[in-house]
Amino acid sequence: MDFLMNAMQSLPASMQLSGPLAWTITALVAAGVTMGVVSLVALLAVYAERKVSADMQARVGPMHVGWHGILQTTADAIKLMLKEDLVPAMADKWLFITAPLLVFGGAFIGWAVLPLCKGWAPVDLNIGVVYLLATSSLVALGIIMAGWGSHNKWSLYGAMRTAAQFLSYEIPTALHLLPAILLAGSLNLTALANSQAGGMGNMANWAIWNPFCFLSFFCYFISGLAETNRVPFDLPESESELVAGFHVEYSGMRFAFFFLAEYAELFLVSAIASLVFLGGWNGPFGLESSFLYLAKVLVMMFVAIWLRWTLPRFRIDQLMGLCWKFLIPLGLINILGVGFWIYYFRT
Repeated sequence: MDFLMNAMQSLPASMQLSGPLAWTITALVAAGVTMGVVSLVALLAVYAERKVSADMQARVGPMHVGWHGILQTTADAIKLMLKEDLVPAMADKWLFITAPLLVFGGAFIGWAVLPLCKGWAPVDLNIGVVYLLATSSLVALGIIMAGWGSHNKWSLYGAMRTAAQFLSYEIPTALHLLPAILLAGSLNLTALANSQAGGMGNMANWAIWNPFCFLSFFCYFISGLAETNRVPFDLPESESELVAGFHVEYSGMRFAFFFLAEYAELFLVSAIASLVFLGGWNGPFGLESSFLYLAKVLVMMFVAIWLRWTLPRFRIDQLMGLCWKFLIPLGLINILGVGFWIYYFRT
């Protein structure tokens, strides 16, 4: 947004637009570009997931649409856009229609504060972490609306599981980000990454090398998987129990919005982990590159895909027990430990 506004202000005086109109055009252009990037990330992630799962199961995966099936996901997306958009007769139409937009919007607006490289973010908020934690709640709200508005018992079961799972795992997600935030002294995502520059080989200052942040990194990633409904935490949409759960009644483009949101959220979770714990664009031997930052994000996305095709689904009691009995107490211990670390080693 700031980049686009500066570009428009640099135009000749005769071509410059008034304030409200300039802001509107800038917002529309930024939203369109972000939508394109999110869609591209989702398409590539779905293709990668198909190929990785096929390789793990001794199959070849998509092969016929494009080179090695690379256009298969695009063909599926076009098919979804052309399919009939059905609304159940007994559904609450307002909730049913709005829910997919809210789910996707919650993931979509999180990208607004995500730094793309050193010194450049669409919106460089000084409370970027708080903003991301707040916007992620919209995804849970949208899923609950989808389950309730569908007027289907399987959808409702999925919505109730979502309410329990998301509200529980938002707590450890925030708690396990705090140790690295305390070390950096900032809630700004760019500042968090920049605070990890320098040191021997330009990697020694990464937050993950702190013993408490090392544990928090893995706990945060586990909590992130639970918040994005990834296996082994996909109870809100478990096919073997709930016949796809909250989105069982959806078809066409509204159905596609749920998948776009899932992969957009997975990318966000991986990007936050990279920025907060792994130095972001900071690499070994003084290297600073957005390609390095992207590589870290892709590796974590690969791990999430790998886990999906490796682990069985948790039971609901195991899911809640992991959160309240292990992740939350560990988060509080790590915050206390980092506090002592800062007091004894930095004063």
